Amino acid sequence: MLCRMPKVAFAGVFAARLEPAVRTRLVTPCDIVVDDERGIVRHLADADVLVTMAFTREMAVSAGRLALVQVPGASLDRIDQAALPAGAWLANAYGHEVGIAEYVIGAVLALTRGFGRLDASLRHGVWESQWAIGVPAPAPWTELAGKTLGILGYGRIGQCVARRARAFDMAVCAIRRDVARSAGDELALLGGLDALDDVLRRSDVVVIALSLTDATRGLLGARELALMKPTAVLVNVARAEIVDEEALYRALVEQTIAGAALDVWYRYPSGPGPTLPARHPFHELPNVLMTPHVSGWTEGMLDARAKLIAENIERAARGEPPLNLIPSSR
Repeated sequence: MLCRMPKVAFAGVFAARLEPAVRTRLVTPCDIVVDDERGIVRHLADADVLVTMAFTREMAVSAGRLALVQVPGASLDRIDQAALPAGAWLANAYGHEVGIAEYVIGAVLALTRGFGRLDASLRHGVWESQWAIGVPAPAPWTELAGKTLGILGYGRIGQCVARRARAFDMAVCAIRRDVARSAGDELALLGGLDALDDVLRRSDVVVIALSLTDATRGLLGARELALMKPTAVLVNVARAEIVDEEALYRALVEQTIAGAALDVWYRYPSGPGPTLPARHPFHELPNVLMTPHVSGWTEGMLDARAKLIAENIERAARGEPPLNLIPSSR
């Protein structure tokens, strides 16, 4: 247990966004500092808790007494676990699964029903519908009922997506690392990474909800995308790097897949002003729905994560292990 006021450092844009909500939920008075991921290094010598999406060796060298590294999200792909100071706990946070699952369903509907294009046309008086006079009626829209949803990564997010897909009368296929944990679920197909090709071939919608690891980086390339139906759509709410950028762009340009909803990207802002999110001009393609990594940015997520982070700061001050403790990889 600490006998002094704990010092809590928030590093980076995302952690800084959460800081006010965390502060209001703290019972123990804390000395709180907020800075970017480079600037925070100078504050770490006497910090007890670091809230950050990234942990580097430079941070580790400066950290004199860290008890807890709290990731304000689920992913650990930017955490150098080997650099964690001896005795420091590592924890992550969830609470985003409902918001992301709702986004997935909304994105699929927007893509398959052409909401963006229809809205833009009607604003100019153009009726792309059976009510237009003097032009052929458009092809009728497909329905989600009876279609197959493939989920790559059947964890918290994947399971939330599956429940909502079933409400639309969709069949669900999924892959996950630990198949036994979901053996009792009502899935049309469940397998490990060895089932990837089968899931891609079967699915009308493919949702990526995998963690980014050495095994999943570049998991979907030109070969894998070519296995998908030409009428299928891809939704990525995980990490952009799971899909090869060049292969995805080509598949969308050549329409070997029907479309994609992309909420995660190959480039992120490093300063104020516009930042195109990829090397390739996805923004020029009409069959792409682009959103700036906001699928999980909901009131429910903010509340859940702020509560958990505040609770873990309190636990660290009492010398207790945090919730969502990540076992040491050493």
